Amino acid sequence: MQKRKLGKSNLEVSALGLGCMGMSQSYGVLPDKQAMISLIRTAVERGVTFFDTAEIYGPYTNEELVGEALAPVRAQVVIATKFGIKSENGQQVQDSRPERIKQSVERSLKRLRTDVIDLYYQHRVDPNVPIEDVAGTVKELIAQGKVKHFGMSEAGVRTIRRAHAVQQVTAVQSEYSLWWRRPEEELLPTLEELGIGFVPFSPVGKGFLTGTIDEKTTFVSSDFRNIVPGFTPEARKSNLALVDVLRAIAKRKQATPAQIALAWLLARKPWIVPIPGTTKLARLDENIGAASIALSPEDLGAIESATSQIVIQGARYPEHLEQRTGL
Repeated sequence: MQKRKLGKSNLEVSALGLGCMGMSQSYGVLPDKQAMISLIRTAVERGVTFFDTAEIYGPYTNEELVGEALAPVRAQVVIATKFGIKSENGQQVQDSRPERIKQSVERSLKRLRTDVIDLYYQHRVDPNVPIEDVAGTVKELIAQGKVKHFGMSEAGVRTIRRAHAVQQVTAVQSEYSLWWRRPEEELLPTLEELGIGFVPFSPVGKGFLTGTIDEKTTFVSSDFRNIVPGFTPEARKSNLALVDVLRAIAKRKQATPAQIALAWLLARKPWIVPIPGTTKLARLDENIGAASIALSPEDLGAIESATSQIVIQGARYPEHLEQRTGL
């Protein structure tokens, strides 16, 4: 697999990473832990070197899973995790106070079975803690050798600039796909200007852009897509027009809609590294295959022309969750 550098930093990763959240939460019945360890190790064998987790995923169990899976190959891979959200009485609570960050890093190091975190993201901007204090704390952790690079997730551009002035931000993670293109308005130009890499999560629209979901699809009760406005049957039916565009290009390229969605992201900028998540080997191989698909200017123009006529229906999060994204 080709490698990419995240912005102007020296952090080199595989062109596609692996998002590990779904192995421990959010998408219904949890898969077998040993099967997930095997899947992560297979990803390494296939050339993936970039793995994404967070302390709150599980809560707290996903880091353990990733740590166990990657321990034998630790020197070959880049592990990204996140701080700033804790679980209190079953609720997720933001907390990026410096003392909490210092606690979090020690616990994450232990769970991940490592002595250094390659990329440490603030999971969400904490309105109660000045971003300068957060960036300054991570700067200390970098000086202590516990962290290599600072990242931010779902942060707005003004906050990113303030943080970057204190400690270089290596990467910003936010949702980005043909389904959700808001980052193009302000975020991507700012990252290009500052030399910061971009890591899109949900790059295939929480599974929708794979072409395997339609208005009749049902999700188990524990699948969070049941509460996502963009996943109501009416919204899905309308949004299938977007999948039809991908299908048409995929047919020409002898690819799948998901591969075209990922190839489109890779074609946007050389410093973009999507992190599709999966719990299935076949999907892992499908996603990895996207890295070798080259979309021509004509392909990209056709996608742009067709998708510009489509208005995506339904928000990407319920309102109470969208309010905490900081965009």
